[in-house]
Amino acid sequence: MQLIAYILIYPILWLVSILPFRLLYALSDVLYFFLYRIFGYRASTVKANLKLVFPEKSDKEISTITKKFYHHLCDMTLESIKSMTISKTELAKRYKFTNIELIKDLEKKERSIVLMCAHYGSWEWIFILQTYINYKGYAIYKRLRNKYFDRLVKRIRARHNTYLITTKETFNVLNESRNKGELTINGFASDQSPKVNKAYHWNEFMGIKVPMHTGAELLAKKLDMAVVFFSVKRIKRGYYETTFKTITESPRDYKDYEITDMFFRLVEKQIIEAPEYYLWTHKRWKHKDKKPVKSY
Repeated sequence: MQLIAYILIYPILWLVSILPFRLLYALSDVLYFFLYRIFGYRASTVKANLKLVFPEKSDKEISTITKKFYHHLCDMTLESIKSMTISKTELAKRYKFTNIELIKDLEKKERSIVLMCAHYGSWEWIFILQTYINYKGYAIYKRLRNKYFDRLVKRIRARHNTYLITTKETFNVLNESRNKGELTINGFASDQSPKVNKAYHWNEFMGIKVPMHTGAELLAKKLDMAVVFFSVKRIKRGYYETTFKTITESPRDYKDYEITDMFFRLVEKQIIEAPEYYLWTHKRWKHKDKKPVKSY
């Protein structure tokens, strides 16, 4: 069944990927109509999340943000498909870096990097970064159930010298690279919600106490990697601008979870400035106020 699904769907994805951007975004408008207006995909979750973190906003304001979010979600979905065939030249024109010298300076210092981001703006096209640097690129991801689509996603990333590895593989792969003397830059989307029974750290995110992923911080400390945050700004439809910010070059100097907390403060700043570009369909606050009581 997995192979049949792949054989049926892949040609459609490929045809979408070769559309000129003008037609791609026309298709995105159609997708928005069906996804939000007709089917209301996760609309209740989106509005509940927005009302939770922005209690001061009116229903009209929440509705406006919701509509803008779904337009962006549809754009980003099709942009992700466009990654199958987009050229490096076209991608570099549409996804720019304001201060790539920060990464190059760390490369000169021979420092591997834990690159932290949130599901905000456009994180799908960040792999064009590999065009400008000599780092070996890894991105930590969750393996897709369909092994054929999983291979496709890996192949798309590999076109730009970025390699996908699962959470379980991460330490062994990066430790081996370190032992070989390889410099690596390693992408973590660290804003998702971990399982309650696997959460080591709880703190406020957008004013709500929730469990937080700490894997990126833990890895940075174990392998002594610099920690860098990247934020994404949408300039106009199909064009993005990314800015890097060094959280620390010396992660072992920080107390447990302090780096994680710094990361979430930076994510909050992005969301407050333009909330429509955050991924509100995820149930990020589903474990709010459920921190287990320690027993002694």
